[in-house]
Amino acid sequence: MSQQTLTLTYLNEDDRAYGLAGMVISLASLHAADRIVEVNLDSDGPMVEFSHEYYFPGNPTLSPKAVWDNLVNNFHITTSMVLSNIMARSLVRMKEEAPKEVMSEIYREVEREGRDTCALEEDEIEHLYNTAMIRMRRLFNNPRLHPAVDEFARVLSRKRALSGLEIQDELHLLQLL
Repeated sequence: MSQQTLTLTYLNEDDRAYGLAGMVISLASLHAADRIVEVNLDSDGPMVEFSHEYYFPGNPTLSPKAVWDNLVNNFHITTSMVLSNIMARSLVRMKEEAPKEVMSEIYREVEREGRDTCALEEDEIEHLYNTAMIRMRRLFNNPRLHPAVDEFARVLSRKRALSGLEIQDELHLLQLL
């Protein structure tokens, strides 16, 4: 394999497909794949479109605690997706650890988002980040998963976009759901 440096930007379309595959697989591992409406490899904006359940619940009948719990859960999901994007691209595609500089930059962004979106304290952010990091590292370091990630990235490259139902079908075929 040619030596390439992993960055926060995608190196090429293959790199982008692995990142998206990683995000979808992380959602499946978190039992949140049903929140996906569609993924689109060609999207100029976010490649993952979520159902309304993912976004802020504006229902005034919900308690503030329920709203906050939803925000923190979504923060955990988003953090896991960012980490899985990097893990799929580095550990699976490139067969190497992600650069420390990239991981530090991701942590800084996660930290900012945790403070701004959820009003979390530093120790709470660190705990959520470490929990997500351990889970995603364990998932994407598993060599038995690598062929499924490779195949799912190829499916995404070929089909370009998948609906939520198509994603579930593909994940079932790959025995990931």
